[in-house]
Amino acid sequence: MTTVRFAPSPTGQIHLGNARPALLNWLYARANAGKYVLRFDDTDLERSKREYADAIETDLAWLGVSPDLIVRQSERFDLYNAARDRLVAMGRLYPCYETPDELDRRRARARAMGRPPIYDRAALSLTDEDRAKLEAEGRKPHWRFKLDAKPVTFNDLIRGEQTVNTASMSDPVLIRGDGTYLYTLPSVVDDIDLGISHVIRGEDHVSNSGVQIELFEALGATPPVFAHHNLLTDEQGQGLSKRLGSLAIAELRADGFEAIAVATMATLTGTSVAIEPVASTDELATKLDFSMISHGPARYAPAELESLNARILHAMPYDVAAPRLKALGLEGEAMWLALRENLKRFDDITDWARLISGPVASAASADDTAFLAEAAALLPQEPWDETTWRDWTSALKETSGRKGKSLFEPLRLALTGRHDGPELRILLPLIGRKACLDRLA
Repeated sequence: MTTVRFAPSPTGQIHLGNARPALLNWLYARANAGKYVLRFDDTDLERSKREYADAIETDLAWLGVSPDLIVRQSERFDLYNAARDRLVAMGRLYPCYETPDELDRRRARARAMGRPPIYDRAALSLTDEDRAKLEAEGRKPHWRFKLDAKPVTFNDLIRGEQTVNTASMSDPVLIRGDGTYLYTLPSVVDDIDLGISHVIRGEDHVSNSGVQIELFEALGATPPVFAHHNLLTDEQGQGLSKRLGSLAIAELRADGFEAIAVATMATLTGTSVAIEPVASTDELATKLDFSMISHGPARYAPAELESLNARILHAMPYDVAAPRLKALGLEGEAMWLALRENLKRFDDITDWARLISGPVASAASADDTAFLAEAAALLPQEPWDETTWRDWTSALKETSGRKGKSLFEPLRLALTGRHDGPELRILLPLIGRKACLDRLA
């Protein structure tokens, strides 16, 4: 069974860049009748907060992501400890006692001698007596995973065949000196235990995959299939998380953006697929094909999100909008169809609805008072329809001699108080004759 996971650290809010892997995994699971696991990487007990985890669940639900399973690494230490003990017994996890300063000096010496600054595995030559002496001095070991030091080749569903040569890498630290786990071991153990079949994540993890594949194999497991997507950046190619603090999903929601607009931008930016309005994440899933994802940066343009959000609202059917309109104290399909194409955010409808229900302050010039009185005198009797505006202005053109802007602009300013807005042929029947007479006066 296709099983994927999104694994955020609950140490803060998720942003648009985080939403990309969250959604790509979700859409892949949907497209393949698979399972979606939300795994909180909360082994950093000091920085991880339950309120952040709860906020992440809220943000994902708003984006349309409903996990099939939620797990927390903080509740799974027995699994990690068992894997640790197996690796130690196999000789693949070994204790090291160097301080950060000592490691820095070794790396500097290696560079000075023209060698790669990778760990020299000096700790492997320590005897039991050496280790006991170091621990008597108060040193506590950190634990490194002994790499096979060979090329690791895997087929990436997005980037094609990839090779990571672990011979050019330091043996990675899996356990800190205080006994806490870094990301790698818990992640691999969880992927094995949860049956993760596909790991879909950012391209910044490609080099990590070589280490993780060796760790999967050391633990007797078959590695998952990897797919490393391009990362969202700003328009200048800089990382979103570093430069744009205003792209938290919670803030985009508070700013009034439609969830499907945010999801579409997070998913389709940096692909060969045109960014067009879709009705749901199910529809978005039908567009997902890893071959569509570019190998270059995915440059996010705020103006494109604004445009997409507006287009989604302009095409929104009344039955979709109706419950939200009711919550704002509004109703009426004719009203919605007349006003929706002027919206940038859904809640803008409350301002536009005043064009119909009032009150409206005329913005017409005092110089047009006589013309507006003439217009009021010619206002047809009801019932009205979309031909009323044409018939009325045609008659007014004949009697006043006005045409073009001098004819239409004073009427719009008197009836709506604005230079812009819906076509008056649509708006006029919704305003009604009495209100029109009041505004023309």
